Amino acid sequence: MTAVVITGGTRGIGFGLARAFLDRGCRVAICGRTRASVDGALAALDAGERAIGRPCEMSDRDQVRALWDTAAEAFGRLDHWINNAGVSTSRKPLWNLPSEQLDAVVGANLLGVLHGSAVAVAGMRAQGGGTLWNVEGLGSDGRAVPGLAAYGSTKRAVTYLTRALAKELEGTPVRVAHLSPGMVVTDLLVQDYPPDELAKARRVFNILADRVETVTPWLADKVLEGAGNGDRVAWLTRRKAAVRFATAGLRRRDLFGGTS
Repeated sequence: MTAVVITGGTRGIGFGLARAFLDRGCRVAICGRTRASVDGALAALDAGERAIGRPCEMSDRDQVRALWDTAAEAFGRLDHWINNAGVSTSRKPLWNLPSEQLDAVVGANLLGVLHGSAVAVAGMRAQGGGTLWNVEGLGSDGRAVPGLAAYGSTKRAVTYLTRALAKELEGTPVRVAHLSPGMVVTDLLVQDYPPDELAKARRVFNILADRVETVTPWLADKVLEGAGNGDRVAWLTRRKAAVRFATAGLRRRDLFGGTS
């Protein structure tokens, strides 16, 4: 039975992935920043012994290693590790962001992925194989958005990290790949918009974005199909985005209401 570890699996895309993998007969280990969030997610998943979890601060290597050890003890071989955990700053110019927000976003989005990658690769090399997946986001493709300098910088760095790891892992039984969910309606997508700007942004979101329950089953299927070292699995490709803009007038979508 395939075993998957998902960091940041208590809400949003991570929780959606956990549910999708469980629906496909997998065993899943998740982590969150607090015991309460982990326990709540496990109760909602309601998968018995096929789902486990523990609190984990991803910027702490010892806690990340404890997450691996807990999952490995429960499931044996770990087939996939998905570095999904992430946070964002307030949507403000860099010079207006308090230092604690910068520390938090770099700690979760970059340092956490570095530690997660190091622990997962070491564990997978020891067990004879496995696949590490690093989740991309806004900024991964080099696109710059005002107000999200810190968040975008970390995601750009994760893309470089994944490429570099792919070169380091050549010729080994461990693979690393990019996992790109595209624009998904979560708290991170809509947080901290002024009301007037949010109204404008929602028009774009209704063209390009999708709900968690739409995207995550597709991503889970692609992960289970497997990928080559250095490959990218992307839900929202440039071609799909272009088609959606071209046909926007023919499709009525309201991701924030009752229709999609």
